[in-house]
Amino acid sequence: MPPRWPRQPDRNDPAYRKLDDRMNFAVHVAIFAASNSGLWFFHNFLKANWEWLPWLTTVWLVILLTHLIYIAAIANYSQTPPKST
Repeated sequence: MPPRWPRQPDRNDPAYRKLDDRMNFAVHVAIFAASNSGLWFFHNFLKANWEWLPWLTTVWLVILLTHLIYIAAIANYSQTPPKST
């Protein structure tokens, strides 16, 4: 069940942006885990010689870690100033 938001969701709301970014990260982690576990299962089950699989896993993991660093340390979730007209 998705979290309830007390007001209409808006990307201009810092708390909503932070929650949205973290939920997107969680979805990316879930896709990574499901895909890689499936690929490694068939790699071992079929005794395949997929030399690209460790590279794919490593590169994808580095991308995930970069995403985590961005949402945890770099992203600015402060109140956005109003746009001047």
